[in-house]
Amino acid sequence: MKPARAAAKIRHATGADNVLLAELGARTFYDSFAADNSPENMAAYLASSFSPDKQASELADPYSCFLIAEIDGLAVGYAKLQPSTPPAGVHGPNPVELVRIYAEKEWIGRGIGGKLMQACIEEARRRGYQTIWLAVWERNTAAQAFYRKWGFAEVGTYTFLLGYDALTGIAMQRRC
Repeated sequence: MKPARAAAKIRHATGADNVLLAELGARTFYDSFAADNSPENMAAYLASSFSPDKQASELADPYSCFLIAEIDGLAVGYAKLQPSTPPAGVHGPNPVELVRIYAEKEWIGRGIGGKLMQACIEEARRRGYQTIWLAVWERNTAAQAFYRKWGFAEVGTYTFLLGYDALTGIAMQRRC
């Protein structure tokens, strides 16, 4: 039996959320990818990407936007939008990258991802972007299906460094 949909609230992260985002980011990334990657590469990536100092720096960037999904005050997912140079194949006007969108594993399938995606689209529009692009690991078929459901189309490939291992990602885009 599929769990009931959750009544999540989405809020903008503040500078005080650096520890929360470091812990939530590391945990959700680990849960998503540890089974398919070496412990050494996972440890290297987590250490370089999810320290409280790294999150504080990203939160201080006025062009970055973190959105946090909460249920009864508990953070259950998050997303990050940031302007960046898109890979070849992303040709939509005025693009912004959906860098991360993750939910705690026990909340996957309960609407958290959809609420975060809708909030990301609205935030991108509010900021004047016309295209959202992202890179998804070629082996993450569940995420690819989720993105297609939201109107993202494959437009090329993207190389992602996980620790010391170069992985192939699929670049996808959609209009805001």
